[in-house]
Amino acid sequence: MRSTTPRHLSIGVAALLLGGVLAARHPTLAADAYPSRPVHMLVGFAPGGPTDVVARILGQKLSESLHQQFVIENRVGAGSNIAMGIVAKAAPDGYTLVAVSSAYVVNPSLYGDKITYDVYKDFAPITEAADSPNVILVNPSVQATTMKALIELIRANPGKYGIATSGIGTTPDLAAELFRMTYKLDAVRVPFNGAAPALQSVLQGQTQVGFSALPTATQMVKSGQLRALALAAKHRTAALPDVPTTAEAGIPDQESDTMGAVLAPARTPPEIVDLLQKEIAKAMADPAVKQHLAELGFEPVANTPAEFTALIRQEVEKWGKVIRAANIKVE
Repeated sequence: MRSTTPRHLSIGVAALLLGGVLAARHPTLAADAYPSRPVHMLVGFAPGGPTDVVARILGQKLSESLHQQFVIENRVGAGSNIAMGIVAKAAPDGYTLVAVSSAYVVNPSLYGDKITYDVYKDFAPITEAADSPNVILVNPSVQATTMKALIELIRANPGKYGIATSGIGTTPDLAAELFRMTYKLDAVRVPFNGAAPALQSVLQGQTQVGFSALPTATQMVKSGQLRALALAAKHRTAALPDVPTTAEAGIPDQESDTMGAVLAPARTPPEIVDLLQKEIAKAMADPAVKQHLAELGFEPVANTPAEFTALIRQEVEKWGKVIRAANIKVE
C-alpha cells in the first residue's frame, strides 16, 4: 500500500531526525543555541571570599551579555574538592561550570589520592579571569621595614618569629613555606582557619609576620594597622601602588597569587568554551569591573584556554615541589 504522507513532509521529518542524531553524536552542532537555559556556576568556598566575589561579578556580567541567568552555587567543603568533584562528573554541555581558586593547582599534591577528579583530564579550562597577589605583612611594632631587614631580623632571633597564614596548603601558606625554605629561616609557620583570624593574629602581635591574599588585607594596610613589605607578584598593584614586588624588594622568584578562574567539564564543546572565554574577557575589560576588581586587590587576566592550560601545568608542578619538600599534609 502506498503511503499517503506527502513526499516533501517525509523528507522534512527525516532531516529533523538526522539533525537530532548528529547533534547527539556531535554536541558542538548544538552549541549555536547556547545558552538556552540557566547556567550553574559552582564555588567551593563560602560567600564573600575572593573566589565567590569573582564568580558573582562574572555571573552578573555573563547573565547580561548572554541573556540567560548564571546562577552561583556555593558547595563548600574539602578545600573546594567537593565542588570540583561535582563539576568533573557533570554533563559536558556548558550548563555546569566551576569557579576555582589556586586550590585547583595545589590540591592534587596536597590531597593526593583523596581527590575524586583528575586535574588534567576531567576539566576544560576556560580562563583565569583575574588574579590577586599574596602580600607579606608585619605588625607595625616589628622593626623591619624591608624584606631584607626582615630576613636579617629572623636570622638574628631563631625560633622567635611566627608567620601566620590562612590555612594549610593555601597559596599564602605555601608562599610562606617557600620563603622560609629559600632563605633557611628558623621561623614557625602558623596556619589558621582562614585569612581573617590569621590577620588578626598579626594585628594583635601574637604572630609577627603574615602572608595573605591581598583582598582580605588591603584595608588593614591602607589604615596603617599592618605594614606591607612586599607583594609576591611580578608587577605592582593599583590597590597598594607604593608596595614593592618581591623582586623589587630583593627576594626574586617568590611570586604567588590567588587565581579566580573558570572551568567546564572535559569534552565541553570548544565553541562553548571559546564563547565563554570571550564573554569573560569582555567583562574583565569593562572599566567599572576593572575598578571594582582593583579596589578588591584583583587584576584582570582573561587568558585563552590554551594559555590557562599551560599555566595550570606550571602551577601544579611549582607548588607540588614545595608541598613535597616541606612534607605538608592535610589530615
